[in-house]
Amino acid sequence: MILYLRMMEMALITVGRTDAGWVKEGLDMYVSRLGRYIQFSMLEIPYLKKSQSIPHDKVKEMEGELILKAIKPSDEVVLLDERGSGLRSVELASFLGGRMASSVKRLVFVIGGAYGFSGAVYSRADSMLSLSNMTFPHQLVRVLFAEQLYRAFTILKGEPYHHE
Repeated sequence: MILYLRMMEMALITVGRTDAGWVKEGLDMYVSRLGRYIQFSMLEIPYLKKSQSIPHDKVKEMEGELILKAIKPSDEVVLLDERGSGLRSVELASFLGGRMASSVKRLVFVIGGAYGFSGAVYSRADSMLSLSNMTFPHQLVRVLFAEQLYRAFTILKGEPYHHE
């Protein structure tokens, strides 16, 4: 379907480190697989120190400032948010294919911290996606989303990973 997929870059920004071994192992596996299809990078913004003593709104604001510093003005930004659109895997593939066919240079997905995103991050976002109506631990979302990206690229390439 898509002849040359490496023209667009893709990034995943997360709040907090991937510290659970099994999460890191799964994430590394899918990130490695993604490298066959697209230039993919990850940025982990460290959790704020002593955030337990800071009001939640202030934590979101401070994390938001760090997220926004990592985003370029030309980036297309997609937040992974419970209020976002729910897409089936083939619809995610179609979304990615459309972004690659457009003039987007870098597509950035963002997984926020425990309290969500600041208003400034929501304002900067171009769209929002939801992985599920259920709530998952933020570290687990990284693996689930990386797998869905990998699945979407195999769909675009017509490879037999996805069965429908």
